[in-house]
Amino acid sequence: RGRLLHARPPRKAALCGQGQEPEEAGRDLRQRPHAARPPATHDRGHGIGRGDHDGGRVEALLLESNMIKRLKPHYNILLRDDKSFPYILLRRGHRWPQISKYRGAKSGQGDYFGPFASAGAVDLTINALQRAFPLRSCSDSVLESRTRPCLQHQIKRCTAPCVGRIGKADYDVLVEEARAFLAGRSRQVQRRLTDRMTAASDALEFETAAAYRDRIKALAHIQMRQGINLPSMGDADVVAIHDEAGQACVQVFFFRSGQNYGNRAFFPRHGADDTPEAILRAFIGQFYSGREAPPLVLVNRSLEEAPLLAEALTLKAGRRVKLHRPLRGAKRKLLEDAERNAREALARRLGESTAQRRLLESLAQRFELEGAPDRVEVYDNSHISGTDAVGSMIVAGPEGYIKSAYRKFTIRSTAGDDYAMMREVLTRRFSRLIKEDPGRSGESWPDLVLIDGGAGQLGEARRVFADLGIADLAVAAIAKGPERNAGRERVFLPDRPPVALGARDPLLYFLQRLRDEAHRFAIGTHRAKRAKARVRSALDEIPGVGPRRKKALLHRFGSARGVSQAGLADLETVDGISSAVARAIHDHFRADR
Repeated sequence: RGRLLHARPPRKAALCGQGQEPEEAGRDLRQRPHAARPPATHDRGHGIGRGDHDGGRVEALLLESNMIKRLKPHYNILLRDDKSFPYILLRRGHRWPQISKYRGAKSGQGDYFGPFASAGAVDLTINALQRAFPLRSCSDSVLESRTRPCLQHQIKRCTAPCVGRIGKADYDVLVEEARAFLAGRSRQVQRRLTDRMTAASDALEFETAAAYRDRIKALAHIQMRQGINLPSMGDADVVAIHDEAGQACVQVFFFRSGQNYGNRAFFPRHGADDTPEAILRAFIGQFYSGREAPPLVLVNRSLEEAPLLAEALTLKAGRRVKLHRPLRGAKRKLLEDAERNAREALARRLGESTAQRRLLESLAQRFELEGAPDRVEVYDNSHISGTDAVGSMIVAGPEGYIKSAYRKFTIRSTAGDDYAMMREVLTRRFSRLIKEDPGRSGESWPDLVLIDGGAGQLGEARRVFADLGIADLAVAAIAKGPERNAGRERVFLPDRPPVALGARDPLLYFLQRLRDEAHRFAIGTHRAKRAKARVRSALDEIPGVGPRRKKALLHRFGSARGVSQAGLADLETVDGISSAVARAIHDHFRADR
């Protein structure tokens, strides 16, 4: 199917399902009912003109983008970094609305502001917003359980509604001001705060005036951090591409309500013969297939299929979407800035890729491999005295770490035995790999397996590969030096004496980074599992006892221990606990007695 999908204009043959002829597939798409939609608008000239209104081709384009993302065909332009973007959520439906970072489907009640380019940008914005609008950011359970103000109130980033330090009317004013500022009405908010500051100063209420002054300064700080702001721009994305040396970088700037919410660089995979226009067209189709496009999308290239693409975005968004390539003015300056960012990001990536490629070539030479490995898998384990044992796999290649390929393994048996744990992880990993890709035709097979350990772990890996019939896979183990000193590591290779690299050898630093990344991933997974187990209750193990029943039992008896000591008659008196459930709880705690 991958060969039938093309990054060029959608064709009926590219959209056929199994057992369908091209004509039947195209007819099915045209007959699919859909709601009425407003017409898309495009700029005439510059390759972005008005196109024919063809619903079949529009839906075919949407289907093609979705299938490329789902099936990942080898010969298509593919957007690899497809993470969802974070938003600021000003939640409704509670007496004291909460401001928080949010990522995911917009299913809850509230106002969503974004998207932001990164979680860090959201955190910085919320921290600055709380100086200007001291709203609560804590969860409902924390809010309800507070008996005195928290540290956020002490540093003047919350008005402590949890303990009645602010009235409902005053808190609602803060909420509306925050909503207005995030919606782009910052000048109105600043003007009102300035008027209040002046009035407080005239009334000789200097502490109140100083509080308003600090809030105004916080708002100015937010606007300065956002860099270029264009109030007349409204909601728009600025998308610019730069290609060089067979690679391309697409830079996306997010503007909402005229404010710059940050930018992110993308490096789509594409063929050597693909033009920047074809890459940009495929990128836009895939980028907006999983998210809503803003009313305006600025691009730095003329796209032949711009009318069709804009109509597809309009169909998906349910409102008009305009695709525009400005040739002058402030918007053209924004595109130039975005293209310069793309050029610099691509230059950095090319430099890093060149250095990474040289290290991989050095690794191949030292380990006597046939060529520089394109995929290196590194394995490590983590546990405390055999408890919460996990295994981890990280992947690296010529372009750095491939974090989408990272895997974690929950050790099912033999916890505490490092050799047995490594054997279990490798057996599960490569047994599945043999089942999914026995011919090694895909990109999931590693060129080198690196184990965190010594000769014992290397021996276990070789036994696993022998049992599975894998005879031509390079494997090595890297062991820490005496007293676990970094810089004195030894590398163990099959049928060869250990290799000690020089303390200042760049290859040693490279292997240390790989080993440390696997170690970091393993420890993080282990800590997350241990933290989850720490907050588990004995009630979680009882069938039929969910969150609501568990809450009712804890309110009635105070703790899980109190529940375990309760009699059958006492359990039946709890709201929501039937006689059958009470019997199940009672028998659960007395099964071993």
